Amino acid sequence: MLSVHKEYDVIVIGTGSARRLLEWLLEDDPTMKAAIIDKDQPGGICLTRGCIPSKLLLYPAQLLRDIESSEQFGITVDVKKVDFKKVMRRMRTIINRDIEYIEGSLKENTNVDYYRAEAEFTAPYTLRVGDQTIYSKLIILGLGSKPVKPKINGLEKVSYITSDSILDLERLPESVTIIGGGYVAAEYGHFLSSMGSKVTIVGRNPQFIFNEEPEVSALAKRDLGKHMRIITNHEVQSVKQSPEGVSVTAVNRVTGEQVELSSESLMLASGRAPNTDILHPERAGIKTSESGWITVDEYLEASQKNIWAIGDSHGRHMFKHVANYDAYVAYSNLKEKTVKTDYSAVPHAVFTYPEIAGVGLREKEAVERYGPGNVLIGFEQYENTAKGEAMGVSDYFAKVIVEKGMMRIIGAHIIGPIAHVLIQEVVNLLYTKDRSAEPLIDAMHIHPGLSELVLGAFNSLMTPEEYRRELETLNLLPS
Repeated sequence: MLSVHKEYDVIVIGTGSARRLLEWLLEDDPTMKAAIIDKDQPGGICLTRGCIPSKLLLYPAQLLRDIESSEQFGITVDVKKVDFKKVMRRMRTIINRDIEYIEGSLKENTNVDYYRAEAEFTAPYTLRVGDQTIYSKLIILGLGSKPVKPKINGLEKVSYITSDSILDLERLPESVTIIGGGYVAAEYGHFLSSMGSKVTIVGRNPQFIFNEEPEVSALAKRDLGKHMRIITNHEVQSVKQSPEGVSVTAVNRVTGEQVELSSESLMLASGRAPNTDILHPERAGIKTSESGWITVDEYLEASQKNIWAIGDSHGRHMFKHVANYDAYVAYSNLKEKTVKTDYSAVPHAVFTYPEIAGVGLREKEAVERYGPGNVLIGFEQYENTAKGEAMGVSDYFAKVIVEKGMMRIIGAHIIGPIAHVLIQEVVNLLYTKDRSAEPLIDAMHIHPGLSELVLGAFNSLMTPEEYRRELETLNLLPS
């Protein structure tokens, strides 16, 4: 039988970016009584199962690929051993240290009741948590998300790993088939193959890493394909146990031809799904999308007043930096709705080898929105900069998209070393009032430095037709 419910000034579900919002509330009112709930380890997905642990694994992968390329600089290096257990142990040690710190701070805060349990609504503003019911007229939903389990025949009868469970691996599988062709598949395919596993990626989209520019994806597929097999435009129909471990049957979505793949391990990397099946928001009068994401307005308030959803909860842009931004927007709107969400300049990076980063619109989207005569494309290759040539970088490039006549930045896309750093020069300008490229063009750039790559792109603007011809001449035009 449930105990009598406890009332709070605020209830927060999730210990990632929602925890940051709670800290601001407690700074404003140190007497506030709060409940914070998380069914998993504290810290949120980014820390416990997402961006932080994955980057701790991907840096050793980058080091290995850098070592492999050292021969061109007159340096011969032999890698004697890749200690997979040590790589994984280092990741877990760092993550667990931060988790323990967060958990300790939550338990020590006398204004906060920390519940390590699943939460579900039983009525508006009322939640069941373990054997208690709790109530508040202000609720923050930082629910996170979970790996998608695709509908594939036989999946329930075979063992598989996800972006969550891969972090628990103690032994490197000899071979892995990864279902999915997006960011997660690309990054973990890069990691596992660099460690020594034989990797096959199977994606249903015709384009590998389908959210990128086609020419970026084609170049990534070409170079990542040197270390793994990448199959696109194939639908996985069934999986079953095989002598090697798991057998995967996939069908070409154009020709109908079947392909059989066998590997020791199977990994699912088919996207993220909402956690609302656990929460039952419908009991609280909270609307969700057809897919189960919390429906919010432009201020991040849900359909029920004083219930707010941030980050993965609404399923719009599932990046930690977006969740942090959402926390600020929601916090700003709690008393009065004054700050609208603006996702027009959300940057992203894919930490593969080569690295990829982007922000704003892709070329096709820009042309559709502004018209082909109002869009200019800037293009520069790493090897055309002094630093890029020193690094022996070839084919990789920066692409920028601007509105003709105004030099207003519409988008930017980079593939190559430290792309995630270089894109920030463009991102910062997208947060100015007029989004003009002129401050970047007028600014002094360190020579020789890779930032000259971005400068060079803005200084070499051309029409989309001219850009197509340039790619064709360089043999970079995707087929």
